[in-house]
Formats: sequence, structure tokens, C-alpha cells
Amino acid sequence: MKQKNLLLAFYGDDFTGSTDALEFLTLAGVKTVLFLKMPEQKDLDKFEGIQAIGLAGKSRSMSPSEMETELVPAFKNLNSFKPAHFHYKVCSTFDSAPHVGNIGKAIEIGSEVFNQKTVMISPAAPHLGRYCVFGNLFAKMGTFGNGEVYRIDRHPSMSKHPVTPATEGDLTVHLANQTSKTIGLVNLTVIEKGKQSVLEEVQNNTKDILFFDGFNKEHLQVIGIVFHHLAKNKTVFSVGSSGIEMALGIAWKQEKIISEPEAFKPLGEVGPILVLSGSCSPVSAKQIEYALENGFEQIALESKAVNVQYHSEIIKNSVAIVVENFKNGKSTIIHTSIGPNDTRIRETELYFKNQGLNEDAIQKQCSKIYGNIIGQITKKVVSEINIKRIVFAGGDTSSYAASELNISALEMIAPLAPGAPLCKAISDDEYVNGLELNFKGGQVGTDNYFIKVLKGEKL
Repeated sequence: MKQKNLLLAFYGDDFTGSTDALEFLTLAGVKTVLFLKMPEQKDLDKFEGIQAIGLAGKSRSMSPSEMETELVPAFKNLNSFKPAHFHYKVCSTFDSAPHVGNIGKAIEIGSEVFNQKTVMISPAAPHLGRYCVFGNLFAKMGTFGNGEVYRIDRHPSMSKHPVTPATEGDLTVHLANQTSKTIGLVNLTVIEKGKQSVLEEVQNNTKDILFFDGFNKEHLQVIGIVFHHLAKNKTVFSVGSSGIEMALGIAWKQEKIISEPEAFKPLGEVGPILVLSGSCSPVSAKQIEYALENGFEQIALESKAVNVQYHSEIIKNSVAIVVENFKNGKSTIIHTSIGPNDTRIRETELYFKNQGLNEDAIQKQCSKIYGNIIGQITKKVVSEINIKRIVFAGGDTSSYAASELNISALEMIAPLAPGAPLCKAISDDEYVNGLELNFKGGQVGTDNYFIKVLKGEKL
């Protein structure tokens, strides 16, 4: 059975960002499936009533040349389904640099594939504490609660990100370092006037890229209505946070294209869970410490894990500990660091420096190797014990870890924390199929996050 044209297709530049987009489409009432490899029509046909699809990628950790190889076929693949909208989903903190995760490069590719002169960018995600005002990005510490809001280049965590530290608050300036395309801004004063003023601004625009300010749900509503209007005749290519999914969801409801979703079933506690953290965020550090104080066991991966000669030993020993903890009713956290000052980070960097790698190559290798070994541990664990719920923390490592599990697609089961839903794995592997997986970015959640996931309680 051939599906109707899709409302939206998106490519997520990492796994945690991909499930973030999946969540806000599902919450809007849009039947969405997130694929882990480029889908064919027969893959979509397995899901009745599908309205949107995503492709979870790794471009955030790629060089511009690698992005070219990855994104051109991925964009063409998703475009073949003729979606009304195509969204290149990036982190709400706009993590990127000229040499890695270059958003400007993605825009250049998308502009050509979708034959679009002007690409729209909407970074704001007020539901996650991310605000764009006169081009400047502000972010709350964490994504939940009453954390203090900082301009992104003064953010205690993002300004010190190990791969893409935020050094510029003005996103138009930040992006100008990644592309030669001209950049404009639809600022807050225009958006406050509503749809017609914004449409006129877009129609009179001569720039290659247009940023849109956004501070609250009302601003997202205007952006969503404008984007929906622009998609009347052809696919609209946009870039930004999950605020785009929220904005379009508001517009589609207003136009009665979608209706309210059915209520999610209660989750409840499922017994011991496994947490795999490759994050060095201070937010994740507090979550690890809190969980350890409340009954979780830990495996602190030594920095020697980056040396391939130790992999089989580390995997074997880690799996044995997790299995034993599980039999004793204990949840386990496997982590590569607890916060940005963990000595293992420096030890790992020194190991690679001694091999002659530069700083950029070091960070990339860290994400890849730690992600792969975490994924291999997980794959072995699920083949030995009937564990049901697993958490992956950290965007870069999660992408590589999940790739080890032979997952073909994910569907959202229920919301847990904004931007990090609980998902069901779909796989040909009997041990992986049906697993409940949660992918969370380093900034996501409160201190008791892992306890809440264990109990199946929404934050």
C-alpha cells in the first residue's frame, strides 16, 4: 500500500537530537517513525498511517567532506518521499564549527538538493529553555526546571564543550564562519507583528539564509504558520531545533490537518536498567552522582578503553559486572567521565596526542571509540539477560553506540523529559526488538533523571 505524501521528513545530526524531533512530532499527534538507515517505500509501508519520518545520523561529529558523502544521498533519499517539509535537525544549542558538524555545509547541500534559494533557520526551542533574540542564542542550564539562562557563549557548559565550544552568541556571525552564503534575520519586532509581516519579510528577502528569532510559544506559532504557508507548492527545507516540529505541529492543528494524539500508557518500573554515558556535561555528572547515591552501581571505563588491545577484556569484564548486578536487582551506570574535570578525559587526550593526533581528531576518535565499545557491551548484555530499559547519555557517543545494536527504527512510547522520550526499538535481532531505549543529550534532565527513568516516571 502506497502511503500518502508525508507532512515532514527530517535528518537528525545525532541520535539524541533525532529522538527529540521524534518526540515533538508524536506529541503533536503526528504518526512518526525514526529510521536508523535510509528507508525504502517498503519500510514505510510497515507502519499504518505514517505521517512523518526521520533518519538518525551522525553528521554533528563529521568533517565537511564526510558530511558531503553522508548528507547528499540521505537528503535525496528522504526527498524521494515528497514530504511537505524537510528539516535538518540540529541541537538547540547550535553545536557546530567550520571543521566539524558544519551547519553551513549542510545548508549548502540542502539548498542544492531541494532547489531552494533561501533556507530558513529557526533555532529557538522555548520548551527546552532555548531562546533566540535579535540573532543571539540564550540557553538555560539544563533543559528542565529553573536553571539560570545564559547567552550561549557564556554558558557554563556549552562554552566549554569539548568538541564545539560556543565562542559567539550571535548565530548569524557564528554561521558566517561556516559558509559564504549571505545571511539575514527576521527579528523579534517583525515576528511580534504576526504572520503577514513575517511573510512580507520573507518575500522581500534577498539573502541565502534567513534566521528567525523566537522567545515563546506564540513566536513558534507564527513561524509554523509561515513555514506551512510556504510549503503549499513544494518541499520547504529548514534548519533548526525541535522548535520547528513544535511550530509546525501548532500550525497543522490550527489547519485541522492533525488531531490530538491518544493518551500514552503508564510505564511503571521494569526492574534494573542499564545507563551508558559518554557525556562529560556537568548536568550528566550530577545525574550519575545522584543515581550512585540512590542504589545504582557503576563501571567507570578506564581511559585505556580507547586502546583496541584492551577492548575484548573490557567488554568481557563489564558485561559480567552488569549481569551480576542485574541478578542482584541493581541498575548499572557505565560512564566514560563524571563531568568535564574527570582525569580520564586528560588521560585519553594524552594517549592520542602521543600517537600524533591533533585536537580535532582526538575528540572525534574519543566519541567513536567510546561509543563503539559502549554499544558492544550493550549488545552482549541484552543477549545474556532480559533487560528491558536502557539509557544512552551524550549525543556524539550515543550515535555510535546505537549503531552497534542493529536497530532498524524507533517509535516513541511515552514522554519522560522534554527532548528525551522513551522509545521502542524495532529490529530483526530478537534480543534488541522491543527494547525500551532513552537517548538523552548531556544537558537534558534533572539530577534524579536516571531514577525517574528506572521508575518510568515523567519529569
